[in-house]
Amino acid sequence: MQVLFAVNGQAEMARVLKVLRTLRNHWKKSTLAACALSYGGHWLYGKHCDNVVRREACLEAREFGRQVILPQQQLKKATVILNPAASNGKANNLFEKNAAPILHLAGMEVKLVKTDYEGQAKKLMELMEHTDMLIVAGGDGTLQEVITGLLRRSDEASFSKIPIGFIPLGSENSLSPSLHLHTDSRVKNITAATLSILKGETVPLDVLQIKGEKEQPVFAVIGLRWGSFRDVAASISKYWYLGPLKTKAAHWFSTLMEWPQNRQASLSYQGPTPRPPDELPERLPRPWLLRRIILRLQQYWNPPVEGKAPHEEQPECWEEKEIATTELSINTHNRNPAVKRPEDSMVVCIEPDSLTVGEFIAIGSEKVKDPTRCSVNGEQLEASVCQLGVPQSHGFFNIDNEEYEAMPVEVRLLPRKLRFFCNVERQQELLVQTQ
Repeated sequence: MQVLFAVNGQAEMARVLKVLRTLRNHWKKSTLAACALSYGGHWLYGKHCDNVVRREACLEAREFGRQVILPQQQLKKATVILNPAASNGKANNLFEKNAAPILHLAGMEVKLVKTDYEGQAKKLMELMEHTDMLIVAGGDGTLQEVITGLLRRSDEASFSKIPIGFIPLGSENSLSPSLHLHTDSRVKNITAATLSILKGETVPLDVLQIKGEKEQPVFAVIGLRWGSFRDVAASISKYWYLGPLKTKAAHWFSTLMEWPQNRQASLSYQGPTPRPPDELPERLPRPWLLRRIILRLQQYWNPPVEGKAPHEEQPECWEEKEIATTELSINTHNRNPAVKRPEDSMVVCIEPDSLTVGEFIAIGSEKVKDPTRCSVNGEQLEASVCQLGVPQSHGFFNIDNEEYEAMPVEVRLLPRKLRFFCNVERQQELLVQTQ
């Protein structure tokens, strides 16, 4: 028996040595196979994690759908504006797999409207009927079109009160970090944003009204950029072959083609305005009937003396300045909507025009990560309305990451104009960061 075990052990050892010898002799194929198996295992594990996230989100949404409603109550109506072309044509599949099941399980009456071409969302908003909530499924471009179409309506005063949900399906989702918890999992970002709509918590956001001399106004929730950093950021994708060096390379190549990169403009602005209280004052209790009769008789026998003519309104105080800048940006405070501010204002950032090449590359690289960032040497102004005069046909604006031809414009702040669904944990996290 011992001899038999020894023979079997030698045979097993011989097979192992044969396999190792084969792997050594064909090391290239072995390495390729190991990489393929590793990638396949990682891909399958990622798919499993995504399915777990979807299942948990659907179970949570089902609890909303099981809530009992009274016979006279109606189902909530949700109008979804979906841009299938967002995220390189993947938005429709992302919505159907991750967001649509959650909305249906929650017992909502969902009306899905898909856009076919750029700019159609603006026209669709003119025809939209009243709904309980408006959901934008797309990226920055889709959100900007929907907001612009909504606020261009003649009855925008009533339609602007409709709460808006934002499901991040685009390549650029600048507003999403202000509303939802951000993770590396795209599926988790989409499901979390959809669940925040069901929970019903909202936060008011400022809106910028950007109006040219002849064009209809355009509305934005992030801001406007104009200058060299914006122009370079639009060209970074051309240097994809440089990998992680493409951002710095794009800024360096830009300095070789033109230096210094300065812009001349004129700026007129008004300072911030005091923020009115969020809560309405309490109404005084109505006097007793006898007291009301006495007051009426007093007003009849002793009518009030007409006051003096009201004072003429003071002329608006504008401050004007000529600027030379590398870049000018006008941004809202929507990056952190959880902070209560005593004044309503937007931030005007004027980057210095005396940058070295190294500073230009360093600041530009940081602005790619956060376009609303203002450098240490940049000048910041708080304003409620400003008029920006730029040379005709001199570059382009970025309005919420959408490109527009640069022209003289008036930018006016509409404080707390729209309400967006948000994640409570994210708002608490932003509040802690500012303390």
